[in-house]
Amino acid sequence: MKLKENCKWSLVVPTSMGVRITPENGQPTHASDRFIMQATSAETNVASVSSYLGLPVKVLTTFVKGSPIAHFIKSNLSARHMAYEGKEVEQGGPWGYRHQFNIADSGYGSRGPRVQNDRAGEVGRTLNIKDFDLERIFGEEGVQVLHLSGLIAALSPDTTTFCLELARAAKKYGTLISFDLNHRASFWIGREEELHKSFAEIASVSDILIGNEEDFQLCLGIEGPEAGGKDIGSKIESFKGMIMEVKKAYPHTSVYATTLRQVVNTNCHLWGGIMLEGDNWHVVEPREIHVLDRIGGGDGFVGGMLYAILRGWEPEKWIQFGWASGAMATTFLTDYAQPADEEQVWSIWEGNARVKR
Repeated sequence: MKLKENCKWSLVVPTSMGVRITPENGQPTHASDRFIMQATSAETNVASVSSYLGLPVKVLTTFVKGSPIAHFIKSNLSARHMAYEGKEVEQGGPWGYRHQFNIADSGYGSRGPRVQNDRAGEVGRTLNIKDFDLERIFGEEGVQVLHLSGLIAALSPDTTTFCLELARAAKKYGTLISFDLNHRASFWIGREEELHKSFAEIASVSDILIGNEEDFQLCLGIEGPEAGGKDIGSKIESFKGMIMEVKKAYPHTSVYATTLRQVVNTNCHLWGGIMLEGDNWHVVEPREIHVLDRIGGGDGFVGGMLYAILRGWEPEKWIQFGWASGAMATTFLTDYAQPADEEQVWSIWEGNARVKR
């Protein structure tokens, strides 16, 4: 697995941007009258680790023309050091297009978080390959890693085609492809056969393949351990067996990874990960982490792993930095980690929470 050289972009992510509305102080949505709003998407959550640590990142998306929410999102992406491009789509009246809303509380203690997705009229469902110059992006400017998410690949027939064409272009120009399966059952209703075929094609050309036991089973038909439950550490050999089955089905891939999570309570998780690089296993046994807001932890893991790969570090550090970036993301009220520097992430890996003066 070799990174392309002399590229303008280290990481490119296609996404559908929206906003998350979160009650203050860990309160449930139905009992709150004060909320925080942030710009968000799973794919930019991943990209934030690289963008905050100084690598050039580009977001491919689409916006509602003239929308104050679109303006809010653009300002946020710029503040996160991300370049972006995307078509401006006319709203089409009050019942037309808009950016998705994600209403999610953080939970607290024994009360778990609850998430309500409101994606009616989502402008991101119109993402179309015709709106982007792939020759310029991949051929002239150059991209080291394209990160695709199953959320975008399954969002609509247009976005499925969009992700397929991006994967084909990346392959043509020597860009590495990272694919986080990210299964969402509601996106697949009535499209199961079509999406299985499309996901299999993207997986077949991916250099880095990421999922959990449910993702691999539901997206690719690879059986794995039962989700959830206690003592996640005892299932590591079962997870390895699942990844080996994925490797048999998709031998072209160089890196396979999955996170391990056991929820003790809302604010205390056991957090680990498994990565197969070539024929080499790299395992982080589940360790206790303290959670302020769990949303985005998995994205942080992927983001940290991709950053380590982009930096050219030895493979054992890929999963370590991914684990620590995911743990860091759960200490932020945003869905994404905002590392000040690499040292801050490595301190989390080392278990060093002492004050730095």
